[in-house]
Amino acid sequence: MSSSCCSTDGSCSTTTADSATATEGVTTTVTTTYAVSGMTCGHCKATLTKVIGELDGVTGVDVDLDTGRVTVVGAAEPDDTLIAEVVDEAGYELTGRA
Repeated sequence: MSSSCCSTDGSCSTTTADSATATEGVTTTVTTTYAVSGMTCGHCKATLTKVIGELDGVTGVDVDLDTGRVTVVGAAEPDDTLIAEVVDEAGYELTGRA
């Protein structure tokens, strides 16, 4: 039985090798949604998309004017304080995570 790819604990070394190869180079993303007040128009959306999108680690920003939500996508957990600062500097108020 030395030619079997399965170990005595029931795991298969071929599957393990394939899984490791499949996840190589895959980047995990973190999506965080914030509640922001004061957004009313397309200019608001463009401004927040720009200022938040310029932060290190941010790979995507989605601003939903109807719900007052801003979704931030990045490679790691965002710095809430930094997000709040740029939102405030742009003239809006981050009221917390949604």
